[in-house]
Amino acid sequence: MYATLETLQLMTDAEDIAKMIITSELAAEYRRTHKELQQDLVAQEVISRFVKMKDKYEEVQRFGKYHPDYKETRKQMSEVKRELQLNDKISAFRKAEDDIQLLLDEISWTIAQSVSPSIKVPSSNPFFATSGGCGGCSTGGTCGCRTK
Repeated sequence: MYATLETLQLMTDAEDIAKMIITSELAAEYRRTHKELQQDLVAQEVISRFVKMKDKYEEVQRFGKYHPDYKETRKQMSEVKRELQLNDKISAFRKAEDDIQLLLDEISWTIAQSVSPSIKVPSSNPFFATSGGCGGCSTGGTCGCRTK
């Protein structure tokens, strides 16, 4: 690819957008909650138990209800998952993570739409699937996700 003035301007603009994102309140909140999460020993212990239980749960799921520990493992997994969801530090981090992801999705969608309305932007947010284009299913709207 040859460097043209237009290409260099696009790269400069992209760097400016990245700097704005990095210095945004959402990014600062994300970094703050991440740091607090890393320093909270209770939250780290819950995360550790969840990871161990997730591995055990996946092993049990391979055999389904025929595994001897199926019911007990499902019950334990639900308990650990609930504990994970109720932890204040973890839920604050997850909210900050969702907020920054939404910002990045919105920026990606806005840039894509400014180029062409037919550009697909992968996103897990249903807003982008119903905002005038395909939600990223890669079928060009033949799946029925296109709202037009």
